Amino acid sequence: MENRDSELTIPIPARDSDQIPVLFEQAAALAGFDEEVEKKREETLPTVPTIPYSVSNSMPSSPSGLRYALHQLQGHVYNSERKSCLSNVMTSHVEKKVVTVGKFHHSQPLETKINIFPDQSQRHARLDRRFDSLKTWSGKLERQLSNLRGSFPEEQTEDSSLTSSMDDSTSGDEENARPIPVHRYFDALEGPELDTLKPSEISGLPEDLEWPFLLRFPISSFGICLGVGSQAMLWKTLSTSEPMAFLRISPIVNLVLWIIALVLTTLVFTTYGLKCIFYYEAVKREYYHPVRVNFFFAPWIACLFLALGMPPSIVEILHPCVWYIFMSPILCLELKIYGQWMSGGQRRLSKVANPSNHLSIVGNFVGALLGASMGLKEGPIFFFAIGLAHYIVLFVTLYQRLPTNESLPKELHPVFFLFVAAPSVACTAWAKICGDFDYGSRIAYFIAIFLYFSLVVRVNFFWGFKFSLAWWAYTFPMTGASIATIAYAAEVRNPLTQALSVVLSGVSTITVTSLLVTTVLYAFVFKKLFPNDDLIGVMKHKKNANIQFVKRVMPMVTTRTTKK
Repeated sequence: MENRDSELTIPIPARDSDQIPVLFEQAAALAGFDEEVEKKREETLPTVPTIPYSVSNSMPSSPSGLRYALHQLQGHVYNSERKSCLSNVMTSHVEKKVVTVGKFHHSQPLETKINIFPDQSQRHARLDRRFDSLKTWSGKLERQLSNLRGSFPEEQTEDSSLTSSMDDSTSGDEENARPIPVHRYFDALEGPELDTLKPSEISGLPEDLEWPFLLRFPISSFGICLGVGSQAMLWKTLSTSEPMAFLRISPIVNLVLWIIALVLTTLVFTTYGLKCIFYYEAVKREYYHPVRVNFFFAPWIACLFLALGMPPSIVEILHPCVWYIFMSPILCLELKIYGQWMSGGQRRLSKVANPSNHLSIVGNFVGALLGASMGLKEGPIFFFAIGLAHYIVLFVTLYQRLPTNESLPKELHPVFFLFVAAPSVACTAWAKICGDFDYGSRIAYFIAIFLYFSLVVRVNFFWGFKFSLAWWAYTFPMTGASIATIAYAAEVRNPLTQALSVVLSGVSTITVTSLLVTTVLYAFVFKKLFPNDDLIGVMKHKKNANIQFVKRVMPMVTTRTTKK
């Protein structure tokens, strides 16, 4: 007895429905189906009796395999904006066995929407290697472990076609796992933050699926740590500053906020550390991104905030080794970033200037403040000088908006508050270095307070846009301005400076509390805090949209013949 099945896979996009008859004819030709010969053969066949207890189904026999060819047409979704067409619909088959008496025997396929193999979807999920190009080992270790674990022969037969098709789809992605040149980010992405894929580009990752959480967890999440950590600094200053003694702030508030900041920083550090372990290629893409690289300063600035906001009940003065540990990665990043600003090319400052560049400046002033509070001299002055020189250049460049002369979209308007961060921290750092709130500190403070109010009075500028992680850019610049005002009130004590300190501190606390609650709601209730990150899906080489459509969506017709 011989049983031979031929399978054809012919994907048909929705927009090419008029070509369905042509594809049917091609499938029939490839399967060797001849309608006239088939009719003559069926007429000559003898009547085959069936067992009474067998289940019958009114479906024509398909010895040629054409039925399989038409049965396995895959569904597609066409995205007109991205000019991409993705296929993710798998068809399950159940073979109905019919006991017959005769010379010929053919199995009848029965269509069903019920998955009688509960582990089939899980098995396909394990074989989904579209994200392997971003994994640390590019999925090689996982495939080796799967081979060592072994599989059943029938699983190998059923999944062989799926594995081969995924090999074709991921071959280009593994090539794109190499470092992407900076000009590709400018060519493929748009927007002042370079984080939105252009309509003419096609993402290297599936756009119709929600990516794994670690891939969607950006380095900018450390902005939450900056906001909460700066609040611990603020309430420590309120409880220990002499001009704010009339408020009678308990040190317990500082302790509670510091513990919350420590827990959040540990949680974010752990999550992004897991991303570095499992998706190191995705971390590299963020690091090579000309704008996102500035957020790599945020983890170490958050650690500096924790050191500055540590309650006196835990420790009065930290050991200087802590300062050297936290400032070493900042110095290494500055050698890279500032060198690129000066050397020119695609990463020159006039090309990549953005308000987020202030993060690479603020670290110098925060480090100088922590070092001066520990009693260090040369180190804090060194970093203060570096920060001051580059802040002046960055301030002028951002004011002129040389790169594109386009305005930021509403979703990114909060990052304008980063203008306030550097001079606010610089004035307190210089006062700590000199031991007095002298004229240099006052000049920096007046610059900060002017920029603060110039942004606050523009109410419509920050109204009518959706919540995102960019909102955390409001927090630590406002907190820095509050701390600077308290330091100024200690030097120039009068009801006006004290009232201004209370108002700014209250606004900063309310803002951080509101953002923290909103972030929790969007993360755990609405589940919209971490969308797919477009810059992770940028491909190394731009390819023609038609070529991509044919290569990724319209693969060649594959045939599989199994002889038993």
